[in-house]
Amino acid sequence: MPISPSLSRFTLALAPLNPLVGDIDGNTALALAAARRACDEFGAAVVVFPELVLSGSVAEDLWLRPELDARIEQALARLCEARLPACLIVGYPGREDGKRYNMLACIEGGELRGVYRKARLADYRSSDERRYFQPGAPDTLVLKVGAVPLALCIGEDLERDDVMTQARAAGARMMVNISAMAYHTKLDQRRRELLRRRAREGAMPLLYVNQAGGQDELVFDGAALLVDAQGEVLAQAPRFAAELLPVEISVQNGDCTFPALPPPLPELSAEAELYAALVLALRDYVEKNRFVGVALGLSGGIDSALTLALAVDALGPARVTALMMPYTYTAPMSLDDAEAQARALGVAYHVLPIAPLMSACTQTLAPQFSEGLGDITTQNLQARCRGLLLMAWSNQRGLLILTTSNKSEMAVGYSTLYGDMAGGFDVLKDVVKLQVYALARYRNTVAPVIPERVLTREPSAELAPDQRDADSLPPYAELDRIVELYVEQEQSLEAIIAAGFERASVAKVLRMVDRGEYKRRQAPLGVRVSERGFGRERRYPVTSGWGSGA
Repeated sequence: MPISPSLSRFTLALAPLNPLVGDIDGNTALALAAARRACDEFGAAVVVFPELVLSGSVAEDLWLRPELDARIEQALARLCEARLPACLIVGYPGREDGKRYNMLACIEGGELRGVYRKARLADYRSSDERRYFQPGAPDTLVLKVGAVPLALCIGEDLERDDVMTQARAAGARMMVNISAMAYHTKLDQRRRELLRRRAREGAMPLLYVNQAGGQDELVFDGAALLVDAQGEVLAQAPRFAAELLPVEISVQNGDCTFPALPPPLPELSAEAELYAALVLALRDYVEKNRFVGVALGLSGGIDSALTLALAVDALGPARVTALMMPYTYTAPMSLDDAEAQARALGVAYHVLPIAPLMSACTQTLAPQFSEGLGDITTQNLQARCRGLLLMAWSNQRGLLILTTSNKSEMAVGYSTLYGDMAGGFDVLKDVVKLQVYALARYRNTVAPVIPERVLTREPSAELAPDQRDADSLPPYAELDRIVELYVEQEQSLEAIIAAGFERASVAKVLRMVDRGEYKRRQAPLGVRVSERGFGRERRYPVTSGWGSGA
């Protein structure tokens, strides 16, 4: 039955769900289960779900499917028919008068009390909403829930400078924003700054709920926050999890207070936050695509070491297989360190020497090339022999192959097509080399599973005698910064040089980035954790005479 309009004290639950894109029936069941739990455990009178939760985000061209509308209507009907003892605020893609909108509905007492259409559509790189939705009118929706006039908005609507003052003028005394904002390492700081500023502008509390979970190249942190009228964060749910945040609200003289708040959560360090994001993204990619487990090549180097730790933390050791594939140039310490880590993490570990494969390949090719096989050909053959074994293991065991290239390597093409790039998911694709080291050190503070020598030895691909990454690349501290300036901030050659780098080094890196586009187009998916990764956020032609690093 409807909430009494005189109700002056009640619990509102923020529910940062982890939906499966396209599974409208499943997402509806997920919302109903969360709502029932909020009612049963916390006595919630209001339950708030994320933006577009019924379809999941980002659904891309699934939002254009003609059968979507009927499925969404059925989902809304199910929510109404449940007649839960709470007001449900739920986001969904809806169609009205032949136009599709990003919408929210307020469902109470088995009826649709009101709807709202998102006015400010996201136009940043990871979410091209203008391809799918029409903007709604920038009008404030204010509904009275109990004794609280509640304003409702969606995602980027909160970036409108007048959104809070307009809501206040319409009689609102609290704002609720539902969101599906993909994670990046600067998101939480910027989001908190925006929420605090808007709360102060409207002189009213602001409640925020975000989607949780991984979706292909994106990961959502599931944040739920309560900010008071002075801009102070009073409560938050654990990030990178789909956990309810119940907030008790008391209305006195028309204003909202919060008599019983959950204890504050400890702040995550930068490394802990990023690590949690990568674990969630990897787990959801494996689970939502129904892989039984994963396998990867464990080389004894830092990138595969971190990937293995992430895989175990995401899936558990029983679902992870590590393959060491040594050759002539593999150092004994690499064999020792790989085995030590595999044993420390309790994963299945196998050693598959590639010498027989290399011998067969060179014997087959040698008669065709009187000049002999070149160094690059030989190095790439090693990587491709390893890729062949990994993919065979994938076919035989039904496992997803994790590649282990980091963003620094992806940027400059320091990887081999159909070799170390062979696989289905690259959890480090948007993590630069120095971050890899920082994350590995962080993981060892939880439990020492990565051998110290892996962290301190000079990085090498071990494809040639005494090979070092430094033979081909600038120092990683320099390379990572140039990649950030060029790829993420889109700065020019001259601007990067002006930031304190040598012209020759910058020009070399930019040429390598530009020329590496053809490889990145064929690279596996990987989660985006920076403001701009190699994927949907960066769209450059393969064939081009641009020459940024000339």
